[in-house]
Amino acid sequence: MEKSLLPPIPAKRYFTIGEVSELCGVKPHVLRYWEQEFTQLRPMKRRGNRRYYQRHEVLMIRRIRDLLYDQGFTITGARNKLQDLVQFERERRRLGGELIDVDLLDDDGLDDDMNTETAATYELTHLALNSSDEALQTLRTELTQIRDMLSELH
Repeated sequence: MEKSLLPPIPAKRYFTIGEVSELCGVKPHVLRYWEQEFTQLRPMKRRGNRRYYQRHEVLMIRRIRDLLYDQGFTITGARNKLQDLVQFERERRRLGGELIDVDLLDDDGLDDDMNTETAATYELTHLALNSSDEALQTLRTELTQIRDMLSELH
């Protein structure tokens, strides 16, 4: 299933494994396997080990699916990429930035309502994941300046 054909995620609190399977275009046994491989994926389990996923987990599964099926990452590569994204998000929060909410992005990585500055920030964010510490510090400074300029506009 092509990522553009994935259905929108309904406004619900919990999703069963069958619902998530349909929303993400992945069979239930694959979802159970991914739970073992990706520590970030931890659905709530209730009676009889029934899994209940929340919206952020559905988004995470779509991200995993994209990395594995569309971008060609191995399980290990996708796991490392997700850890990099989580680490970057923690660093962004530590710096107090509100540059971009990754969970609100479409599967192609861009929100339909993103303006040019935010899209540029998103691109810089992804470059930062593969940059040296010095380049990352420079990027942080630039992103902070962009954030300040955007906050002045509102």
